[in-house]
Amino acid sequence: MSTATSELLVEGGGPGAEEVSAGQDVVARSPLELFWRRFRTDKVALAALAFIVLLILVAIFAPLVIKLFGAPPPATQNPNALDEFGTPTGPSSAHIMGVDQLGRDIFSRVVYGARVSLQVAIISTSVAVFFGVIAGMTAAYYGGVTDTVLARFMDVMLAFPSLLLGIGLASACSLGNGCLGGLIHPGLTVVIIVIALATFPYIARIIRGQVLSLREKEFVEAARSLGASDRRIIFRQILPNLVAPIIVYSTLVIPQNILFEAALSFLGVGVQPPQSSWGQMIGDAIGIFSEAWWYMFFPGIALVLTVLAFNLVGDGLQDALNPKTGR
Repeated sequence: MSTATSELLVEGGGPGAEEVSAGQDVVARSPLELFWRRFRTDKVALAALAFIVLLILVAIFAPLVIKLFGAPPPATQNPNALDEFGTPTGPSSAHIMGVDQLGRDIFSRVVYGARVSLQVAIISTSVAVFFGVIAGMTAAYYGGVTDTVLARFMDVMLAFPSLLLGIGLASACSLGNGCLGGLIHPGLTVVIIVIALATFPYIARIIRGQVLSLREKEFVEAARSLGASDRRIIFRQILPNLVAPIIVYSTLVIPQNILFEAALSFLGVGVQPPQSSWGQMIGDAIGIFSEAWWYMFFPGIALVLTVLAFNLVGDGLQDALNPKTGR
């Protein structure tokens, strides 16, 4: 690169101008470097990512966190924490977020509720993404009857009311020894299955649309002309080009699944006692909200902040992974 061109880039303030100086060549950046260069300029997304990392650490080290704050385990009932009328007491030095109607520490239950919410959301999203990507790529690449059958199946799943599925499955599995010979009982397993079934068709349709475009690209035709097998083309040529939309959509689906789990737990068909869940806590607080506002407030704030943080990170990733943003 000439000195005049380098100086022009520096003065013009174009992309990469800060790294270009007179007499020096432009240094090529990897896709990961370009992504991080765009993403780090989004301060809101970075703050949201820091909150998510902190929340994950709190969920992983929940026993140490509640021990550090001197809180009892989440299932411990302490009648002495109630007032003389047997009603819950608010935030105090002994219980920084107050207690519920059974004398259980709300701070401890909120911390353990983060573990449940993240566990359900991440596992169900991973399962949904795995099957959604496989179904979407298979339907779009092979087309014909395969595409028709898989597309119609996804349409049926999208039309099915997910909440009713969760309620019906949880109710059916709560009778006798559960479902499938006792393998399924109401709780985390049912919640994860219901959320994964409700989510994967959306991912499959997005991936299908992407692959319908990618399969006509020149690099796919070149691989096919060289005798590459369908499996190699799908997993070595097409799949790497789907990493960006998969990452972005996953980060946007996780908060939806957190709300989904909270809704199922709120309706009483999600996480079962003695496990704590934010949705379950909000549902239990309805009857005593007028006299114990803190029982709904703190899990509600935790739920709102977590969902907001994941949405902000998802938006930031979408901008950073989009080469048209110009950052």
